[in-house]
Amino acid sequence: MIFDARPGELFVVRNVANLVPPFETQGTYHGVSAALEFGIAALKVKHIVVLGHAHCGGVKAFAEDAEPLSPGDFIGRWMSLMAPAAEKVGPRGSRSQAEYLERMEKASIVNTLDNLLTFPRLHALVERGGILLHGAYFGVASGELSVLDRQSGEFRPVKPKDLK
Repeated sequence: MIFDARPGELFVVRNVANLVPPFETQGTYHGVSAALEFGIAALKVKHIVVLGHAHCGGVKAFAEDAEPLSPGDFIGRWMSLMAPAAEKVGPRGSRSQAEYLERMEKASIVNTLDNLLTFPRLHALVERGGILLHGAYFGVASGELSVLDRQSGEFRPVKPKDLK
């Protein structure tokens, strides 16, 4: 709905906190990496959009250092991928909880974009201009979509006229 796309026009990978782990070949299961490989190699996608959103439960769990939800602590281990983003945001300090969480949500998008570039094939395609990476943030309550300006590092609201 956000992109006014019809079924089949987008290849969507959804996961907790829009995270993509850095490239690595060890381990057993790589759901996000497999989806990324399929989108790039088989579907020949031209744009990858990392779309984060306001009031993200995964980001909130990371920020609050919540207790594990299960003995396996799958969410806790997954959310540890946010550590580099959290380091850049720094401690909450004088910020309100809402402001801090929004900064964390947006930093997570930037962190994921950085992690995408650790995939050699994707990095080469981005360097050649064959694939474009985009960061976006959706304000659930406001309905506002913002896109990342990589030059300034700021998320700028998209106006409805810009989408046409």
